[in-house]
Amino acid sequence: MLLVTGGCGFIGSAFILEWLAQGDEPVLNLDLLTYAGHPGNLQSLAQDARYTFVRGDIADVDLVTGLLQEHQPRAIVHFAAESHVDRSIHGPEAFIHTNVIGTTHLLQAARAHLDRHPQLRDRFRFLNVSTDEVFGSLQPGEAAFSEDHPYRPNSPYSASKAAADQFARAWHHTYGLPVITTNCSNNYGPRQFPEKLIPLMIHNALAGKPLPVYGDGQQVRDWLHVNDHCAALRAVLDRGRLGATYNIGGRSERANLDVVRTVCATLDELRPLPAGRHDALIQHVQDRPGHDRRYAIDDTRISTELGWKPVVRFEQGLRDTIEWYLAHQDWVQSVTSGAYRRWVEQQYPAL
Repeated sequence: MLLVTGGCGFIGSAFILEWLAQGDEPVLNLDLLTYAGHPGNLQSLAQDARYTFVRGDIADVDLVTGLLQEHQPRAIVHFAAESHVDRSIHGPEAFIHTNVIGTTHLLQAARAHLDRHPQLRDRFRFLNVSTDEVFGSLQPGEAAFSEDHPYRPNSPYSASKAAADQFARAWHHTYGLPVITTNCSNNYGPRQFPEKLIPLMIHNALAGKPLPVYGDGQQVRDWLHVNDHCAALRAVLDRGRLGATYNIGGRSERANLDVVRTVCATLDELRPLPAGRHDALIQHVQDRPGHDRRYAIDDTRISTELGWKPVVRFEQGLRDTIEWYLAHQDWVQSVTSGAYRRWVEQQYPAL
């Protein structure tokens, strides 16, 4: 059995669906169901005996200890995190609680579990799923992030994830906890909460609302389809070196403005406006504080050691993602609650 934390979120739910589609090893999903955790993401598993859901906080050591004792998982796949930079700027405390305190409590519970059951240690894995944002910002033309790139986080979100990574490293080197960390680039795909760039643009465009682009829109990100990410995590879990870190990227660097324009062009084809083009809805807004200019991933290590590489071309993956949102407006309506609308009004008051 795997214990997956944050499995009702975007990447966590994609991982669970992919995992159970590929085999029969059961999954225990621990999720607090905060605003971005949507149990409907896993509705298809409601009657699946291989899937168990527990609502709870990773920082609750007694709860985690009990789950480890009862289910004896062979691995923890740790997705649970507050993950939106804009929200971290407005409220960093929640990011410290979940990403730093929650991760350390989880590490400590796993350590204590293996101390009680040393026969499990050789097979056990703690897979810490992190982000490329811990590395800070690159200049145009600068070499991509390798696993040895220094940590230079620039937002409360990335600082909290950097702290979690360092605690995971410390628990491996100090206590021998079998930890592996992955640092991925920007994910996209179905079921992503519409505060992130691509689903926000799709959601607003379909409603005829402005498409807010920070600053000049030339911030560059490397885009990784969530299915490619899940395949990489499976490879790391199966064959990754203990104590190692692996960068996971999509080999698809794009400026944010170019991504938004591609979303608009695809919607012009699939859901044309009665008059005009979707890119007329683009509005440049004040850049956010500390906005990193460029991320890029060097995935040589995971490619060389584990034989993984991304297979989803960005243009096709983006089109498939847009088609999924068009076909699942019921899902979008279920997650864009009053709280979501209040957040959008707070984040983009000029629109």
